Amino acid sequence: VGEAIRLGLPTCVVLTMLDELAARGGRLDLARLEAALGVPVVGVIGHRGRGIDALRRLMRDPASWPRPVIPPPEDRSERAAWADSIVSSVIGQRPARHALTEKIDRVVLHPFWGSLLFAVVMLTFFQLIFTWATPAMDLIDGWITSLAVLARETLPPGWIADLVADGLIAGVGSVIIFLPQIVILFALLALLEDVGYMARAAFVIDRVMGRIGLEGRSFVALLSSYACAVPGIMATRTIPSPRDRLVTILVAPLMTCSARLPVYALLISAFVPERRVWGPIGLQGLVLLGLYLAGATAALVVAAILKRTVVRGDGLPFTMELPTYRWPPLRLWLSQVLGSARAFLRRAGTIILAASIVLWFLLNFPKPELPPGLDEDAAAAHALEHSVAGRLGHAIEPIIAPLGFDWKIGVGLIASLAAREVIVATLAQVYATGGDEGLSLREALRADRDPETGRPIFTPATVGSLLVFFVFALQCTSTLAIMRRETNSWRWPAFAFGYLFTLAWVASFITYRVITALGGTDWLS
Repeated sequence: VGEAIRLGLPTCVVLTMLDELAARGGRLDLARLEAALGVPVVGVIGHRGRGIDALRRLMRDPASWPRPVIPPPEDRSERAAWADSIVSSVIGQRPARHALTEKIDRVVLHPFWGSLLFAVVMLTFFQLIFTWATPAMDLIDGWITSLAVLARETLPPGWIADLVADGLIAGVGSVIIFLPQIVILFALLALLEDVGYMARAAFVIDRVMGRIGLEGRSFVALLSSYACAVPGIMATRTIPSPRDRLVTILVAPLMTCSARLPVYALLISAFVPERRVWGPIGLQGLVLLGLYLAGATAALVVAAILKRTVVRGDGLPFTMELPTYRWPPLRLWLSQVLGSARAFLRRAGTIILAASIVLWFLLNFPKPELPPGLDEDAAAAHALEHSVAGRLGHAIEPIIAPLGFDWKIGVGLIASLAAREVIVATLAQVYATGGDEGLSLREALRADRDPETGRPIFTPATVGSLLVFFVFALQCTSTLAIMRRETNSWRWPAFAFGYLFTLAWVASFITYRVITALGGTDWLS
């Protein structure tokens, strides 16, 4: 606040959580604080709506805000003494220590028990994402399939019916199916954040981060990247060390963002059996947890390498306020979850919708001359393979064939450069256009066979390789754009794209070869 006032900027101080201060016996004189600072001070209790109207009135005209006659001292130590004197004069009574919070923290912040609790929380987190979401996903899948059938029955036969059923509905619908998992992901993340656990997790992980030269603020930014790498990279602004900030930006794309979840969920639900490993712990949830841990572990390893090679420097001590444990207001928590769901649907209705339309045309044109004697499915497959998209997929096949990928997966990888989840929409259109209209996408992937050998396209080795590729690859234009803005250079986004693509290719190659060597060329019956 003092620095903002010194710069001559219009300044308004907003104090939140005054209800918690009062509940713990604390008192704060807002009028005296306003007089001491010389700027407007507003007390707000957000979840109850108190002070919001007064704040809105102030925000209408910042130019009219009063400014202090005497600005804060320029010297840092003098400014700290100035701040201490103001705090002492406005606090009527300091709040009592929160006994329950201190008791819980003895376990949560313990070096051993805190780490064990973190592991249990994460394991439960990913089990719930699959367990709770599956019924709703199956329901939405049925609706999408019925809607595509209805479109074909209602619209006159022709390219418009194909565009609506195989392009719009198959493309966008294949991503919307994963809305329940997205909602559960953000609901659990918001709950852990609001109850105060995530701040403690930062301190627990800080012990690990310190060994590689980073600090807890980097963990907070990386944790934000679980929702999306864009806000995670923006959150690095709180990191005081420029070197630590750059390293965190470069490894943030390795954290598993929500855009990867539809890809993981599609492949896991299609090929990993719904088997209980131990008690309520399912195999699908364990695989999902493993993918998240692989990304996080890779981020730490890469950060350690960067700190010792490309971006050298010492870290700074980590300090962070630990909030009191509290249940978030239901209305506020639901608004966060619904906001995330709306953002996902908005993305499906814009980026994925546009990509689906473009992809449909690329998958359906030009129309080649068909060899005589082909049945309907063979004719559709031939036309698809000789479309613009099919030719692009074949063009990159020499690069991706060592990873176990065919040209169809190649088309999806090209499309996913716009956004990772677009590969789901792409595969949905590829298999709908290729004559698999009666099957869901998961069934179509399981049923796909090599026309020459008759063996499955999606073998265990191929599925494992594709999952690993998506763990590491940077397939998001928005992330590259925000990297450019935050580093003020295209050098670092280009470096990140290059090293992550190389890492993804090498890791996928190793995964494919190892699983193949272990006999993973076919699924067990």
